[in-house]
Amino acid sequence: MSEKKNVFQFKVVLLGESAVGKSSMVVRFVNNTFSEKIESTIGATYTNYEIDLGVHLVKLQIWDTAGQERYHSLTPMYYRGAKGAFIVYDITSYDSFERAQDWVNELRSEGSPDAKIMLIGNKIDLKRVVKREEAMKYAQDEKLLYYECSAKSGIGVNDAFLELTKSIPIEMADIPTNEIEYSESDDEIKIDKKRRKNNNGGCC
Repeated sequence: MSEKKNVFQFKVVLLGESAVGKSSMVVRFVNNTFSEKIESTIGATYTNYEIDLGVHLVKLQIWDTAGQERYHSLTPMYYRGAKGAFIVYDITSYDSFERAQDWVNELRSEGSPDAKIMLIGNKIDLKRVVKREEAMKYAQDEKLLYYECSAKSGIGVNDAFLELTKSIPIEMADIPTNEIEYSESDDEIKIDKKRRKNNNGGCC
């Protein structure tokens, strides 16, 4: 039995210092893989990915930005217009947590003021330096979503992407809604042969 599903598109950006694991998070979410030898992002890269939320489909345009200082001046062109943002820090580096707060302020002043922001601590498979309670308090004070994950093990990555996606109001979609025919027996979406996740998946 087929049904019509609305399709919405959102631009989502990952911001944070170099080596906090932004690219590894994207690779884990999209391909469910991890590599210790992943190269640093130059400028920015983006990946299209679809998530089936049951009542509708969401096309995510995921922008992974460089954290190196020499690329900082280019970053605003990548996050402007974003409807959602991950501000990523490394729980083993207090400096990356402090810089994450600067990224929050910059995004709000230079980007979309209505963007849904998630502060996310990566590398929970390693020894913690940044206390979870401190990070959660900051997120609460700034009205941010908060998550922790490990791109290496996969723990929390899918959940974080799903949580941020579901928090973005449909009215903020980048393009008008359209409908596609979707069958419960089909493995792929007819108009786009990309893999898709659903909200019943696990965290790894």
